[in-house]
Amino acid sequence: MASSIILSSSFLPSQLSNSSRVHFKRYCTPTFKRTSFATKIRASSTAFAETKPTGPVTVEKDVRSSKNILACPVCYEPVTLIGATVLSVYSARGSSLQCSTLNIQSEMVCNKETHLELTVASGSKGYGDIAMPLATEFFRTPFMSFLYERGWRQNFVWGGFPGPEKEFELMKDYLKPVLGGNILDASCGSGLFSRLFTKSGLFSLVMALDYSENMLQQCYEFIKQEENFPKENLILVRADIARLPFISGSLDAVPAGAAIHCWPSPSVAVAEVSRVLRPGGVFVATTYILDGHFSLIPFLKPISQRFTQVSGSNIFLSERELEDVCRACGLVDFTCTRNGRFVMFSATKPR
Repeated sequence: MASSIILSSSFLPSQLSNSSRVHFKRYCTPTFKRTSFATKIRASSTAFAETKPTGPVTVEKDVRSSKNILACPVCYEPVTLIGATVLSVYSARGSSLQCSTLNIQSEMVCNKETHLELTVASGSKGYGDIAMPLATEFFRTPFMSFLYERGWRQNFVWGGFPGPEKEFELMKDYLKPVLGGNILDASCGSGLFSRLFTKSGLFSLVMALDYSENMLQQCYEFIKQEENFPKENLILVRADIARLPFISGSLDAVPAGAAIHCWPSPSVAVAEVSRVLRPGGVFVATTYILDGHFSLIPFLKPISQRFTQVSGSNIFLSERELEDVCRACGLVDFTCTRNGRFVMFSATKPR
């Protein structure tokens, strides 16, 4: 069933009334449309919501999250963390990771103060990083990493993105079923949402993952600038979204803010997300969609395909494209929230 919901700027999806229409005195912007899909059945309803205070959220931390969930990005077998006893920001200092199956040790970790190095080539002395598409390499540059939270991300508002704080609140609502568990902030950039997830205290462990070492460096610098930041609940990991270095079925949730359109192959990446999620785990992501009046542009689909070939970045033309990617990768219960071109969508790994 598909449904649309008009939200004020301070409402969460779970706070909406089930009545067909509830009036309130003042309307706010932005306006969000939330849609959920089911096979062959479509209906719509519209509701207006009233502001109601919410009580504190009680979170029971999952003790499973303290166990080692890291895996070799080549064979996906568990790796041994040498030089540290728990996973945290401090794990990168003087530590190394060893895969006993392939007898590979990631020596790079020993001289990285900021993050754990778990790319496919990280344990090899004879090979460097694999060449990545233009869009990926662009975000690896020191200039782009420095600029991301100092002007770049703020411009997303022109595409309908409601801003980090509102996006964080919307995302938390989708993540309610897994509060207290561990989460992977995929393609975290400079850690804007990783830091918000960690400071919220709603999750036992937050893993900030990106392919850009400069983005992770920026995240580490932001953390150092904050007083009383809970570093023991966060780890920074450099890895490829297409080869996630985690044990299959070990993660409770994978949020990915403004990232899926930057992935060279969204289907490969979402398949990896599905692999590492436990049954009942949640994938929630944001991106933009060029539908509506953009669909009137002649040859838009071949233009978008050519753009992807050249840049490695993707343009989505409908909500259905995102749903199809999730379904093809074994995820179900697709839902999404719209605000202009902005879309936040979620899907779940079947139990």
